[in-house]
Formats: sequence, C-alpha cells, structure tokens
Amino acid sequence: MLVTGGTGFVGCHSVAALVSAGHQVRLLVRSRDQVARSLSPLGVADVESVQGDVTVPQSVEEAMAGCDAVLHAAAVYSLDPRAAVRVRETNLRATKTVLGAAVRLGLDPVVHVSSFVALLPPQPRGAVLTPDSPVTRPRCPYCLSKAESEQAARRYQEQGAPVVIVYPGGVIGPDDPYLGDSNRTIAEFAKSGLTMHGGSLLVDVRDVAAVHAAVMEPGRGPRRYMITGHFIALPDLIATLQQITGRRGRIVATPAGMALAISRVADLMQRVIPGRLPFSHEGVWISALEPHCDDSRTVSELGITPRDLRVTLQDTVQWLVDQGHLPAVVA
Repeated sequence: MLVTGGTGFVGCHSVAALVSAGHQVRLLVRSRDQVARSLSPLGVADVESVQGDVTVPQSVEEAMAGCDAVLHAAAVYSLDPRAAVRVRETNLRATKTVLGAAVRLGLDPVVHVSSFVALLPPQPRGAVLTPDSPVTRPRCPYCLSKAESEQAARRYQEQGAPVVIVYPGGVIGPDDPYLGDSNRTIAEFAKSGLTMHGGSLLVDVRDVAAVHAAVMEPGRGPRRYMITGHFIALPDLIATLQQITGRRGRIVATPAGMALAISRVADLMQRVIPGRLPFSHEGVWISALEPHCDDSRTVSELGITPRDLRVTLQDTVQWLVDQGHLPAVVA
C-alpha cells in the first residue's frame, strides 16, 4: 500500500503500525533523506520510498503503481498565520489528487486523514460532533483547508467509492519528527500557568496509528471514524501537567473572549516577528468552542479505545525533555 505523509508525525507512526500488522508499505516523499530520521526511532527500516509530490498527478499515479490501498496522511499542519497561503494551496489540492488517482485506479480502501476541525463550528453550536456531522465553512485557514478536503472526500463516498475518512483530535505523543503545533503547545503549557477558559481534544498518536491499521480492510465500502481521544479543559490540562512535571504554580485562565481578542493582535504581530509565538488565533478559536466528539463507532466497530490521557501526557513530556524541547528543570 501507499502512504503519503509517511515521514510526518501521524504518518510515521501509522507506517509503524501498518508494518507491524504485516502490510507492505511504500512511501511517497518529497525527500528520501527524512525517511530514516522519522522511522528509525520507531524501529522501522527498509521501507520502500519513491520521491515525488502529492499535488502532482503523475507523481501520485506512478507511486500507486502496484498498490492495492492508500493512506493519505500528507497535509500542511500549521496554525501559524504566516503559513496560511501554503496551507490553503496544498491541502485541498493534495486530497483531490491522491483520492482521485486512487479511486480511478481501483484501490481499496482509500483512507483519508481528515480532522475534527473540518466539522467546526458544530451545528447547532454546542452539538457533539459525530462522523456524520455536516461540514461547515470555518474562517480560519487550516480548519477551512480541512473542511474543503473533507467535502472532496465525502463526494467520493457519495459516489460509492471505498473512501474511509478518519477524524483525529489534537494529536500528541512521543517521536514527533517535526515537533508539530500540538506537541509544541504541550511544551508551552508545561512551562506556564497561563491559559484560557476553553478545552481541547487530545489523542495519542499511537491510537491514531492503530485505527489507520485497523481500517485497512478491503471490500467494506465508504466509512467514517472519530479518533478524537479525550476532551480536557485547558486549566485542567495545565494542572495535570504540573502534577506530571512536579512544578507548582498558580494557574491563570483568561476569559475566552479576551483570549480571542488578544490572539487576533498576536497574529498580526506574528506576521512580522521571526520567531514563533506560543499561541495563534486559530488555536484559541478551536479551544473556545470546547468541542466534544462521539467516537462510539470507532469503539464498537474497530474495538479501539483511547488510552489514558495521563499516560499520553507523561510519555509526551518525557520525550520533549529527552529531545531538548522542554528543559529538564521544568520536569
């Protein structure tokens, strides 16, 4: 089978799970130099890779030659406002290119890694998100790119194509080759007691990978699964991180409305500041919605339940310290 985005955080863990399940995996990568760096820490070696671009039809079709299934995990994941154009230009185009080629070539299943943010804001507001929730049109760049990609994937499902859509929450955990926004946020929260009133959906990357391996069964047609893990209020998240790290400090949570206003100013500053600010308007907006999801279909059909969030946070903090992303004095 072909995996796109196989050197990314979700992708590399998914490759490890697929190989462990006995699948032969081929990667479509922009550069082969990253393959060993991403997969070696997970004990994966000698995976076939081809160099190409997920937005170029010829590259994708050549990579799919001889494959019977595909996991499309490639996407630009960034809430940095400076990446907005690249996010919008890449994610939808890559989804249309990969899914379109896979359906034409008769691959089964065709697994598309979506996100719960593709269904934000919930309709009606406050509703629990399910795999069948309507696709909305959020204003924020990353969320909008995932919503547009979701619409493309659902169109193939409506045509009867064996497209499987999975919806991860905020993915955290160890062995993140690029230190993505979710793990970077955990590191920031571990160092600070400042947060906002809101909440996050956090899921272990290893649980996401397990679902990706579990859905690789042909002949079952279009399906959708939530992999959103656990909802946790942000003040409770910081309190848990303080318990794990042994730090003590006052937790200050600003009102969501104030945080949204501050984050808009922060995004304007971010466009001219070379470094990375610890939060963005898009991230604050997602947390302010306090989204909740129903993953009962994942549990009942695939038999996969999310592991304890505290265990995930402990493993994440330990890895952040080991890799120098979090000072040892903090934990």
